[in-house]
Amino acid sequence: MGQILGNLEPKIVWDIFEEITQVPRPSKHEEKIIAYVIDFAKKHNLEFKQDKLGNVVIKKPATPGMENRKGVVLQGHLDMVCEKNADVEHDFLNDPIKPYVDGDWVKAQGTTLGADNGIGVAMGLAVLASNDIAHPDIEVLLTRDEETGLTGAQQLGTDLLNNKILINLDSEEEGTFIIGCAGGTNTSGSFYYDAEPIPAGYIAYKITLKGLQGGHSGLEISDGRGNAIKLLNRFLWNLGTTVDFRLASFDGGNAHNAIPREAFATITFNHQDEIHFHSFADKFRQTLFQEWKSKEPNIEFIFEKVELPNQIVSKETQKKLLRAIYALPHGVIRYSPDVKGLVQTSTNLAVINTKPNEIFVLTSQRSSLESEKFDIANQVKIVFELAGSLPRQGDGYPSWQPNINSQILEVAKQVFQKMYQREPKIEVIHAGLECGLIGEKYPGMDMISFGPNLKDVHSPAERVQISSVQNVWQFLLEVLKNIPEKE
Repeated sequence: MGQILGNLEPKIVWDIFEEITQVPRPSKHEEKIIAYVIDFAKKHNLEFKQDKLGNVVIKKPATPGMENRKGVVLQGHLDMVCEKNADVEHDFLNDPIKPYVDGDWVKAQGTTLGADNGIGVAMGLAVLASNDIAHPDIEVLLTRDEETGLTGAQQLGTDLLNNKILINLDSEEEGTFIIGCAGGTNTSGSFYYDAEPIPAGYIAYKITLKGLQGGHSGLEISDGRGNAIKLLNRFLWNLGTTVDFRLASFDGGNAHNAIPREAFATITFNHQDEIHFHSFADKFRQTLFQEWKSKEPNIEFIFEKVELPNQIVSKETQKKLLRAIYALPHGVIRYSPDVKGLVQTSTNLAVINTKPNEIFVLTSQRSSLESEKFDIANQVKIVFELAGSLPRQGDGYPSWQPNINSQILEVAKQVFQKMYQREPKIEVIHAGLECGLIGEKYPGMDMISFGPNLKDVHSPAERVQISSVQNVWQFLLEVLKNIPEKE
């Protein structure tokens, strides 16, 4: 029984979800959660299989009377986005998440909750563990490293799955069926520098910009939320017109698919410029609050005197970096001309990280059109090139093109209408799902994605709605009961 979530319904789902929250599972470090699900399969005497990358499939035969129905794959990903507030001590490689109940929501204490996609994984495992659910032949596919580029699905073994209907449980709005999604890729730039000593008479300040909402760089990119890296860079670039400062470090953001909520810079300058610095910083803070008081009411801009760092970035690299960050696009590039309100193409300035002799910048591009995905990625690459950095581009992942004649979509619509007495929303989304890659590996796979209400995923404000989990669980069970017969 779950110690925190054990009184919630459906009990079997919440008990498994709470167990999952206790297993550290950052992207690319899924060994512990893979061990957990394999142990789960053994505990329930279920057949399981792994591919070379470590993706896991757990199989369960059809229940009596359902043997003639088409088999179903329930699919989710094992990793989670690891974001925390700056004042929270948490080691995502070793520490468990601390969930708690707040009214009709489950949240985490100062970190991402991992309901993306832990709650979907929990539902899949709950079907496997239950003895009173009517279902056809079930394969639960659990992939690794979804959040940093869908690596698990990209390298998915082609001999794992037999069934031809796939239900992806990685969606975040109850009553919405996803039948297509954007493709994506990452573009990064490295600014190499020779560190320099700090001139005599210099003092140091740490500048912090925090309190932004952040969020999913696909789902929330059209919401106009602030980007902490862009805003702090704006301050630094403009400060340079007043104070001849030198940059020691610039850091912000944590994940390619999260809008950065926080950014930090340490700068040095002659102590004689301290009054000018304070005057400029105070005015910038007022401007910031005025511009963002409605969209980002919790924004904080803090500057504090600190001890001198050991070294500073070369002046030429500083100039190139700040110009590049200013020029890099961020946000919606184009809306769909065919689907009102749908973002077709976007880019996210996601991460900046200062290392010894290198400042690394990571961006992420998405589009439902492959041609536009590569176009915006090339724009970003050229900005890096013009700034004199070393750009790199990933292989990316394809979009998932919708199938309006999907049989599983029709089943889901009929079940939904019967249960809810209304029509579901059918959408193609700007976020990335693994369905496109799985469909490439298994041609002819009939796919749909749905899930319960999740809010502010990829940020410490992430939460999942308790009543919605109950509703979607009951809906999933009804869909499984109504899977059509084999042809």
